[in-house]
Amino acid sequence: MRPFNQSLVVYVIWMLLIGGAGLAIYQQQWEALLVTVLTFALTFAPMQFQRFYRVKIPVFFTSAIIVFTYSTLFLGEIGNFYERLWWWDVLLHGGSAIGFGLIGFIFIFMLFGGDKFAAPPVAIAWFAFSFAMTLGIIWEIFEFGVDQLFGANMQKSGLADTMYDMIMDAFGAGVGAMAGFFYLKGWWFGGLAALIDEFVESNKDLFKKNN
Repeated sequence: MRPFNQSLVVYVIWMLLIGGAGLAIYQQQWEALLVTVLTFALTFAPMQFQRFYRVKIPVFFTSAIIVFTYSTLFLGEIGNFYERLWWWDVLLHGGSAIGFGLIGFIFIFMLFGGDKFAAPPVAIAWFAFSFAMTLGIIWEIFEFGVDQLFGANMQKSGLADTMYDMIMDAFGAGVGAMAGFFYLKGWWFGGLAALIDEFVESNKDLFKKNN
């Protein structure tokens, strides 16, 4: 997939980041410039992943990843959304957990070659849930480590912040896992399971047994 074959929202984010970088240079805010450049670079990660692993990521998936990266780093850190909006961190945790749940399902389903009859729905859904929760826990450990080592405040209100994050991680992971379960059972009508189907259809060579 070509780097610029993206949705309109991705183009808008790229323009905003370029404008943000220019403003940071003008105001000599070098830390903001660093975060902006890092965010811009990370928005190209999905395209590089496709090239390296020869996997086709649907435009919606790519857009969702880029929006999440922009919301976390640029809006969260530079725009100070974490402080301005109490629900910002909760929203991102829940949304990312749904995404990780879908990724976990797709990965294990790919190991079955896309065979819906051989893939046990409950077991795969549980793996997807566990995968998303594990990533969420690793992130919380990372936040705790940064706060302890560098005196930062990534955990905000400490234990309460961590527990709210993990609750949203569990909720989002459950949603993603259930979407995979419904997909295997054939009980889906659009929604997240449709995104799974789009990914499978875009990578038929990885899901050769899909019926």
